[in-house]
Amino acid sequence: MTAIQSVLISGYQERLEPKAHTVYQIEIRGHVRSWSIWRRYSEFDDLHTELVKDTGSPPPASLPPKHKYSILRSHNDPALLEERKIGLETYLRAIISAKEDKWREAFPFKEFLGIPIGRQAGVAGGPPTQFTLTSWLDEHQELQNRLRDVRADINKREALSDQGDVSASHKSNVSAKQKLAGVLSRIGTLGKGLTELAMNGMSEGELQRRTDMVARLQDDCEKLGKMVIVARQFNRSGTDPSAPYSSASTNPASASDREALLGTTNTFTRVTRVFGQPSKPQETEVTRPLDDVGVFGLQQTQMQQQDGQLAQLTTILGRQKQLGQAINSEINEQIVVLDGLANDVDRVGDKLSKASRQMHRLG
Repeated sequence: MTAIQSVLISGYQERLEPKAHTVYQIEIRGHVRSWSIWRRYSEFDDLHTELVKDTGSPPPASLPPKHKYSILRSHNDPALLEERKIGLETYLRAIISAKEDKWREAFPFKEFLGIPIGRQAGVAGGPPTQFTLTSWLDEHQELQNRLRDVRADINKREALSDQGDVSASHKSNVSAKQKLAGVLSRIGTLGKGLTELAMNGMSEGELQRRTDMVARLQDDCEKLGKMVIVARQFNRSGTDPSAPYSSASTNPASASDREALLGTTNTFTRVTRVFGQPSKPQETEVTRPLDDVGVFGLQQTQMQQQDGQLAQLTTILGRQKQLGQAINSEINEQIVVLDGLANDVDRVGDKLSKASRQMHRLG
């Protein structure tokens, strides 16, 4: 959902259709975008009733009361309109700033403010599975924020590792893995939602731009996946064995130690793959930090991405087919026109020949 930072009732306006009434302009500012809507007092009153019905308790602030004879006074009484405007703004701000979120998370309140509600979650509290053009951008921004949290956990892991706090460093690393696995599954849903938006008429330029945005998220996930599995290993002396001048790197194992470990014979077995025979599954840097559930989720995500790419290709091929059919129809029409023109030329040629013969006879 688009997080609301502030609301402001910037003015009011009198309208005569379908009958005389006053509407108030509400300016809404979120983290990603800002917009404005117009609402009349009766809509505020309906909102209040729905909120009480849904949450079981009234909002923290009450609506400005209806004045006696307000039908006759409100349309031409600036003092009453200004008073009501301030009261309505206080009502909305109280809901947004309340400690309890049950009023601002209620469906009637989101619908009243025009917050994108087209996306729905597969389960209660789960990630969205359907998107509008705006809610798709909101979900993309949310995933970017989660990737920042993963980076923060990795940096925290490194800092704790430098301090020698192994337990806390391990917890930070596990937290980064869990968050990254959740982002991977949601990126697949984001790609699928983009495919559905493309089928609903999104322009090719916007589709390409958003496809690039999803690709950048996938690249970030791959880089973070590599960072998650690369934890610093320290030897007993407290130095990093990967350092260029550490004792582990400057004092390689002796020949006798290598011989005892590897044996005296140096055998080489050529590894070949028989055509049609399945190869053993290989662990990758992406799957290594994931458990069984994470690997399954990653597989589902990749399958969804492939399905989305196939759907995009199908859409493009369908458009190419329509263009080809249109070009074919146009060519057929042009052929008919050219045939008619050729017939007209032949008729005119016959008439000119007859006229020429008659001129010779008269001459």
